[in-house]
Amino acid sequence: MVSTISEITKLWTKCQKRLKERIDEEYSYDYFISGSYIHEVKNGQIVLVVKSPFIKSVVNSKYRDLILDVIQEFEDDPYTLEVISSDELAKKGQEEVIGKNEEKIVSDETKPQFFEGAVVKPELTFEKFVVGEFNKEAYKAALYVAENGGTLFNPLFIYSRSGLGKTHLLHAIGNKIIEKRMPNAKILYITANDFVEEYIRYVRGEKELETLKSYIKGVDVLLLDDVQFLAGKVKTEEMFFYIYQDLINKGKRIIITSDREPNELKGLEDRLITRFTQGLTVKIKEPDLDTCVEILKQKLTQAGIDLNKFDDNVLIFLAEKFSRDVREIEGVVNSLTFSCLNLMDEERFTMDVAIKAVGSIKGGKNIATQLSEQKIINVVADYYNLTPSQITGKERTNQIALARHIAMYLIKKHLDLPFKKIGQMFGGKDHTTVMSGISKVEKELKTNDQLIAAINELEARLSK
Repeated sequence: MVSTISEITKLWTKCQKRLKERIDEEYSYDYFISGSYIHEVKNGQIVLVVKSPFIKSVVNSKYRDLILDVIQEFEDDPYTLEVISSDELAKKGQEEVIGKNEEKIVSDETKPQFFEGAVVKPELTFEKFVVGEFNKEAYKAALYVAENGGTLFNPLFIYSRSGLGKTHLLHAIGNKIIEKRMPNAKILYITANDFVEEYIRYVRGEKELETLKSYIKGVDVLLLDDVQFLAGKVKTEEMFFYIYQDLINKGKRIIITSDREPNELKGLEDRLITRFTQGLTVKIKEPDLDTCVEILKQKLTQAGIDLNKFDDNVLIFLAEKFSRDVREIEGVVNSLTFSCLNLMDEERFTMDVAIKAVGSIKGGKNIATQLSEQKIINVVADYYNLTPSQITGKERTNQIALARHIAMYLIKKHLDLPFKKIGQMFGGKDHTTVMSGISKVEKELKTNDQLIAAINELEARLSK
């Protein structure tokens, strides 16, 4: 039975070589197997670490038996296999550290536990947070709070609509404090609903109020998500106010998020709202398209997807359609990966493949008809016996250039999109290049009967 690090490494190296031979699709091996490693072998169990939760699910469903068969080719002893993602491994390590710290802080082993499962997620760091103009102020404020002690900007109040990264920043603050400044800090991440539920348990007699108060008052950093859900819950607000004031008086750090600014929080007591505004209030605005593309790229990269597999206009389409909500992006990434790599067996993420992959996601239904600019590109490409990627690419033959200018012209005429946005659909071309191309078509239409006939035919096809 293997036991040393050297033996484990040698075993997995041999297994990977054999798996590469036995998995028919080369890209499937590169994506699902190549980045994995054996974390430990203990009590007859091999713990295999893979890059993401999605890869874990595919390995368990599609490759588990094959991996075990290959292992047994090289080992006489029987093994079981546990597959975990790198995020799960990191979280497990953090929970072990937190458990040790809590043993030091909580000497009374009979003390009831509160907010079970409310832990800082190790994967949500500042390094994985995509910064743009829309969220730069919130990012800088969060980073300052995480890296500096004292009571400046206390509380930090971050607000925005749902899905723009508030929760990510809360966890990033917690991770940075543990990493750089206070490794033994007692950090409590909870949602307002978590707080309400604990209070309800007290009302029902399941928990002691003073013990609950003492537990929260003993934290060094309170990360409270979605404070708006405290509104209208008078008794719960009273208890939170008591705890909040005690933490502030002791110089403990508080960071709060909400879906609206403090003065717009209806149903909360004025004394709470006043205290929320005594620190620093920052807003995460709506992201621009360029930042949405960068967020999507990062999520895809983290999932292990090669961005070179995408046609140029696909990322812009996906970002435009889905990236306004970070939570929805997770579903897009999973759907793309599963559909394109596991089911469709496609080598490239073309627009057609992307549309099929995300069609089941909310907002993706009937997306082919909603994506009018792409429909125009597809129709023009078909008319001139070209591919959409040729039209949106960089080739400059006369026929391709003409088709490209016609597509730009039709998009501007029928959708009235900004020149800059049209340029992004065509490989990031400058808006002046788009204006020039459209002007050439408009000028030719005054005298060129052949072009007039082509435009009429294209518009007829677009209306079907």
